[in-house]
Amino acid sequence: MSEPKIIDLPRFYDLRGNLSFIEEDTHVPFKIRRVYWIYDVPGGEQRGGHAFRETSELIVSLSGSFDVVLKDGTMDWKFTLNRSYYGVLVPKLVWRMLENFSTNSLALILSSTDYSEDDYIRDWSEYIQLVKCL
Repeated sequence: MSEPKIIDLPRFYDLRGNLSFIEEDTHVPFKIRRVYWIYDVPGGEQRGGHAFRETSELIVSLSGSFDVVLKDGTMDWKFTLNRSYYGVLVPKLVWRMLENFSTNSLALILSSTDYSEDDYIRDWSEYIQLVKCL
């Protein structure tokens, strides 16, 4: 199983405002099949709380900050995202939770698959049983 890691995205500085971008197969090791974003998260709330059987994702904070907490049944990782030129690459079969959202934060997620409810593992016990068998 692959480990999560920080991806350093390109940055172009300009007095008029900076620019960053993401390209599939260059900055992320997959074709981008779906893009979604999370915003207006009330104070103290969490998002995620699941893993994917087949989906890998890149999570970027376009505005504000939040923590990406990841687990694979053996290792735990915590990444604080607060710059739009960093992303966390989350491989398939890694449990994910997004928490500690700042006011007006905006999380952008690029996904390797189309949406499928069947891809989700939402029960921690089921997840642990699955990864033990790998």
